Amino acid sequence: MTDNRTIFEVVHKYFADSAWVTTQFVGKPILRFSHTGKNGQWVCIAHARESEDRFVFYSIGITAIPEEQRLAVAEFITRANFGLLIGNFEMDMSDGEVRFKTSIDVEGDRLSTALLRRLVDLNLEMMDKYLPGLHAVIEEGTPPVSAISAIEGPSKPRFEG
Repeated sequence: MTDNRTIFEVVHKYFADSAWVTTQFVGKPILRFSHTGKNGQWVCIAHARESEDRFVFYSIGITAIPEEQRLAVAEFITRANFGLLIGNFEMDMSDGEVRFKTSIDVEGDRLSTALLRRLVDLNLEMMDKYLPGLHAVIEEGTPPVSAISAIEGPSKPRFEG
């Protein structure tokens, strides 16, 4: 059986079946909801980009980092991103929003529930894992290298085989 649902239909059904309480942006294939992890609460955005055959999922951990702390946060997220195999942190330097992004390109294929579940779960896990370090850098002035070390240990492996 061929699944002819749009990316947004798959995404909408997944979140509805999983009992997530979402709000759709008016007239757009975008869902918004709040998520609470072990280390905090944040906003999530699920965006079906139909014309590009892509789905993007964001966890927005912090929305407005003070300008004087953005370079330290940029160092923190650069250190966090190093070695990540799937997804990445990004920061808008103009307003200090920090988010974790996972995405998938399904051109020539389709988005399955299994792929969507893993993409979303990984995203939520990463935001929850690194959120305490972000707060330590911003609120306590912890050096980024120390905040990352507290999360990951003394060093990341360069390559695994």
